[in-house]
Amino acid sequence: MINGHGDERLNDGKKPFLNFSNTVWYGADHTLLGEHLSRSLVDCMRHYPEPDATTLRKMIARRHGLNEESIIVTNGPTQAIYLLAEAFAEKRILIPSPAFAEYEDAARLYRSEVRLIAGNTPISEWPLDEVDVCYIATPNNPDGHIISHAELMLIIDKYPKVTFILDQCYANYTTVNKIKPSDSKSHPNLISFWSFSHAYGIPGLRIGYIVAPSQYSEAIRRLVVPWSVNSIAIEAAKYILIHPAQFTLPIRKWQRSAQELMTKLSAFNEIDVLPSTTTFFLIKLKKGTAAALKEYLATEHNMLIRDASNFAGLDASYARITSLDEASNNQLVNAIALWLEQQA
Repeated sequence: MINGHGDERLNDGKKPFLNFSNTVWYGADHTLLGEHLSRSLVDCMRHYPEPDATTLRKMIARRHGLNEESIIVTNGPTQAIYLLAEAFAEKRILIPSPAFAEYEDAARLYRSEVRLIAGNTPISEWPLDEVDVCYIATPNNPDGHIISHAELMLIIDKYPKVTFILDQCYANYTTVNKIKPSDSKSHPNLISFWSFSHAYGIPGLRIGYIVAPSQYSEAIRRLVVPWSVNSIAIEAAKYILIHPAQFTLPIRKWQRSAQELMTKLSAFNEIDVLPSTTTFFLIKLKKGTAAALKEYLATEHNMLIRDASNFAGLDASYARITSLDEASNNQLVNAIALWLEQQA
């Protein structure tokens, strides 16, 4: 999916935008990281990056108590999704929906049979004995749904012949117990992929990693194009790992902000707000379409929201919103109120 991620209007030259459309932590302070990358820029330009980001792989492995061979550094989580789709080509894939469209797009590209199931279906009723691979995101994009660690471990253990691929890009967006990279050591059918983009606020650098048990990691690594991650992205990730205190995510404060925004939007009779305990959530419009609201907010108020109609299982009435600071959130509420008046 090239278009439809929500940020497209940022490229049309009209700034500043209040960006409620993506799920990236908006408050990251990149001052010291930027200074470090500025000092490193010339060296990074003059030399090839390590073909498989060996140094960064070792750092990630040490941080999580893993063998470095279990780590595959990727050009963002999207490359991870396509690598995994290729590694599991021509398989039977189960995807709870709504879900990030790239899971299905990548699986179909590599000729897999995709089966969608409503994400609110109890896990005990998922047809896991009829598939080879199951994708799960928790928290899930776009609705913020969370499956508990205990429930995940239960089904992973119950279905050892199914490979579970867990999208952990939003793992830092919740305070509940969650999957850890090291869980793959005790669960040979568990693969997870992780992102530096979201919690650290660097989506433009495109860097993440896969954690895979030994029976999968070598095959996945053979599919990676050499030098697929550039030197600047690698250097940024290394800096973040060395200086974690500079990138502490105030998750409880951000969650409270999101809950307050959800409460304010729930006051509109024309909007249903779907429950979420993380920092982003879905709304369902009873009048008008998400595309129309998105266009109005961008044109009239320099605000961006995510039209969620291209998520499987959702229609033109759904939009995804990520909470910002209180003042920005209040501006959004007021702008939506004006749009709703026009729909009367």
